[in-house]
Amino acid sequence: MSEEIRDEGRAEGRAEGRAEGLLLVLEARGIPLTDETREKITTCTDPQLLRQWLHPATTAATAEEVVVEER
Repeated sequence: MSEEIRDEGRAEGRAEGRAEGLLLVLEARGIPLTDETREKITTCTDPQLLRQWLHPATTAATAEEVVVEER
């Protein structure tokens, strides 16, 4: 397996894990998710963007406040 493929797999794994963590935080806080917002989170492949979304998920009043493209 080439190093490039391995790195791509790791990035995908990080993105999936961060998306799952973000959903768990929102769920634990009782923040409702629209289908659109849930899809935006679960289909995001950028681990850095998902990481940016995770911090505000701990204090935001809505999920839509969390998943903004630019911070």
